[in-house]
Amino acid sequence: MPHPFGSRTRDEVRGIAEQCVGEIERLLRESSGDARQEAAAVAPARARHIEVPADQESFDRMCRERGWSDGLPLVAPTAERVERLLRATRRAPDELVAAVAPGYGVASVERIAINAAMTGCEPRHLPVLLAAVEAICDPAFNLQGIQATTNPAAAWIIVNGPLASELGFNGGINCLGQGAWANATVGRALRLVLQNVGGARPGDMDRATQGQPGKYSFCCAENEAASPWEPLHVERGYARERSTVTVVGAAGTLNMNTHAKDADDLLRVIADSMAHPTSNDYWFGGEPWIVLAPEHADVLKAAGLSKRDVKRRLWEESKMAFRRFSRKDGARLQHTRRAELGEIGPETLIPVAPAPDGIGLIVAGGPGTHSVYIPAFGNTRSVTREIES
Repeated sequence: MPHPFGSRTRDEVRGIAEQCVGEIERLLRESSGDARQEAAAVAPARARHIEVPADQESFDRMCRERGWSDGLPLVAPTAERVERLLRATRRAPDELVAAVAPGYGVASVERIAINAAMTGCEPRHLPVLLAAVEAICDPAFNLQGIQATTNPAAAWIIVNGPLASELGFNGGINCLGQGAWANATVGRALRLVLQNVGGARPGDMDRATQGQPGKYSFCCAENEAASPWEPLHVERGYARERSTVTVVGAAGTLNMNTHAKDADDLLRVIADSMAHPTSNDYWFGGEPWIVLAPEHADVLKAAGLSKRDVKRRLWEESKMAFRRFSRKDGARLQHTRRAELGEIGPETLIPVAPAPDGIGLIVAGGPGTHSVYIPAFGNTRSVTREIES
């Protein structure tokens, strides 16, 4: 579908739609069933070998020309490197993990390992990446929408459980920044799978207007040792000794620097930071996330608040009057949330999520008075998967 629509007249949009109808009809007639099943049916048993240049510059140039690159130097996925990664899992190399939207490319264990090798992932990190690929392809995540949107949506990986520290994932100081090999390589490998297997290349099926740096790599652990509450995976029903990955359709990050030492005051300014009328989460009833600094989490815990209490307070205090939205955006909101909210007037208070539990919350980072607000794509839900060898 060609963009943009917003600057076109109704007649122009109608003409574009008419041109697309024939192609859509042809694709539907040619399709014999579910895209995931079709992908599995045509999947080759193993990846084929090709000759690549031996020197780094020529290899990177070839990757750019073939659309395999994310714009940074890559490691050549030699047969030896890929086999070393595959030995870290009991899963067969030709096992289908998922069909990756929007192109529904076949993400076999081996193809995922190839992309992992290109970013320098260690073999012990492959099971984490396999779980992340399974999670993003869960229908609740809405990968089709996230991959092809004009929004700056990125897949954010959160690692929980004993494996997070054992494998070197950083949930402390600078956990969303540079410096941790596991965070950087696993996050980047997932992006390569989304691009090289799913087909979402910038300017082609990836239509992000500006994108965001998190589309290179967006991965961290939760700082479970510094959290006064149960960690994310326990909150979601997993035993504390198990390890998981959670994927989130994140639209960016907002630093929230506040020295508030009173819980009510702290919750008020965080909720005020969440409420902005250009947010997909308000339009669709989304799933925004808060990354609380340990210092802020301790302030809230000292006031006797549980994680559920914090979510409910933020949900209530971040409600935003409908009159704050632009006319066009308000019309969209009325369409998407009328069944949930009923009739909507200028003073109707719009919640950021359908319910308090729709707000995601983890504790991460090091010392300091900085928490992070991470708005979501809106029409997406996070998915958690257990890490299995």
